[in-house]
Amino acid sequence: MRRLAVVRVRGKVGVAREVEDTLRMLRLTRVNHCVLIDDRPTYRGMLQKAKDYITWGEVTQEEVALILRNRGELEGGTRLSDAYVREHTRFESIDDFARAFVEFKAELSDIPGLKKVFRLHPPRKGYRGIKRSFVEGGALGYRGEAMRELLRRMR
Repeated sequence: MRRLAVVRVRGKVGVAREVEDTLRMLRLTRVNHCVLIDDRPTYRGMLQKAKDYITWGEVTQEEVALILRNRGELEGGTRLSDAYVREHTRFESIDDFARAFVEFKAELSDIPGLKKVFRLHPPRKGYRGIKRSFVEGGALGYRGEAMRELLRRMR
């Protein structure tokens, strides 16, 4: 199994109720919000249902650490730091936690108070097109390894 990053690309105007419910279950309530999930059949069905509003792909330890370091937020609005991870978990740093997370030896809930939704910056140089799938040259749907490049532009 792999870890996936899911980013909401399109807004909520004109969204069917079923799709809006699916996006809410994924905790993707706003544009440029990102969640990290595992690649299991239940989530795959949800991704297919909402494919016209989101993009997703595999992430490595480097991308998880980048997201946590730059956009990780604790309840109360405080930024996630290496010191907080060292003090409140069994991990020495964010990088150490990211490695364990990608290897399924840790979950985001292991960091107490961490918000599960990451509010990303809009991508530098923008999305390629929010009404077409990634294979057609747009931004929607499954993008595989290219997710890394998008996340780096959204840090």
